[in-house]
Amino acid sequence: MFSGIVEEFATVVAIQKDRDNIDFTLRCSFVNELSIDQSVAHNGVCLTVVTIENGTYTVTAMRETLERTNLGQLKVGDKVNVERSMIMNGRLDGHIVQGHVDETARCIAMDDANGSTYFTFEYKEDLEMARNGYFTVDKGSVTVNGVSLTVCTPTRNTFQVAIIPYTMEHTNFQDIRIGTIVNIEFDILGKYIARLQQL
Repeated sequence: MFSGIVEEFATVVAIQKDRDNIDFTLRCSFVNELSIDQSVAHNGVCLTVVTIENGTYTVTAMRETLERTNLGQLKVGDKVNVERSMIMNGRLDGHIVQGHVDETARCIAMDDANGSTYFTFEYKEDLEMARNGYFTVDKGSVTVNGVSLTVCTPTRNTFQVAIIPYTMEHTNFQDIRIGTIVNIEFDILGKYIARLQQL
């Protein structure tokens, strides 16, 4: 479990295909604090550390993960938002994030907010998914590339988020442009409420 408070971005240093899997090797400041089998969120995707060596660590993404997320588009040199799993004795600064990305979305607009930036994202409109809680609500929470954010002006299949300069500097939002594909995880609370209504 995660909080959506990204610690930093890791840099992809190697990519190795293994049948339908891809091994990503990354470098970040806390490599020496990691351990084998530890869970780390990468652009919001929970992946398991499988090796640690020479100041880098490696995680494996299987085909379903690659098809559902933007990880399959990564290239050597790309920045990836990373967060280690939550310690359950502190404040929950973001919101409850499972690290189970629901789908991808595309950036369709960027608007200046006199110091901050509004990003608008569009995802596939699917009424069945919406009935199951896969949607956004105004002032609710959403995770974009692993970042816990507050939703603005949602529609049936779009939403905005406001990115302050600190978040822009410390996450890969600095590399997002119109057309960029991002990972999104809808709020788990909405999914449970939708399921309860069905029952």
